Amino acid sequence: MEVTRTLIIIPTYNELENISRLLNEIFSMYPQVHVLIVDDGSPDGTARRIKELQKQFPGRLFLEERNGKQGLGTAYICGFRWGLARDYDYLFEMDADFSHPAKSIQPLFNACAEGNYDMSIGSRYVKGGRVLNWPADRVLMSYYASVYVRMITWMPIQDTTAGFICYSRKVLESIDLDQIKFVGYAFQIEMKYAAYSLGFRIKEVPITFVDRVEGNSKMSSGIFKEAVTGVLKMRWHGISHSYRKKVSPLHTT
Repeated sequence: MEVTRTLIIIPTYNELENISRLLNEIFSMYPQVHVLIVDDGSPDGTARRIKELQKQFPGRLFLEERNGKQGLGTAYICGFRWGLARDYDYLFEMDADFSHPAKSIQPLFNACAEGNYDMSIGSRYVKGGRVLNWPADRVLMSYYASVYVRMITWMPIQDTTAGFICYSRKVLESIDLDQIKFVGYAFQIEMKYAAYSLGFRIKEVPITFVDRVEGNSKMSSGIFKEAVTGVLKMRWHGISHSYRKKVSPLHTT
């Protein structure tokens, strides 16, 4: 099935070394997709380069510029709201550093469009998934972080911190995005937990995750701490509140 009515959301901060090659790769494989870059005021000129590339990909490449680093989660929520307002059927999360292979966009799309799933995850930790170029201690930290998340949340998801995701429109329309509280890597866990708690069908698709070659990692100890402590808060929130968007009752006269 051809990937259509699809928006790929890519947050950027200092990704000048990667963004041109990534966009050329995506559009060469999937000429029908649209891409939204959410740039947090990259001082290296990433946004300026995107504006130049918009001439090469008119009507397919879009840019939202924000002032300063505001966090991964808020960038994606900005992108979700932008995409929902423009009636896309499928919305992707994808990193700019080539850790998420463009060739895997198609199987993630197929899982939702053909496989009757509501959300698909590019997973490192299901059969067929791999991690390349990460040191062993980081692989172990990531893997056992997912084990920890599963123990606390009971989610049957192997790669709970994955950031390569395809959402069907109805998932994002159903989640009250104002209830998503985390902005770092815990955001990825919270979105999965929100979708799972609302009963959506989720499929993990194996990918080969490759550590970035160009640019600098955005991981920090503060982001990791948020993910570890945030899971407990998330679980409590899920028990005491609902992530479902509240629908205002119709008023009749």
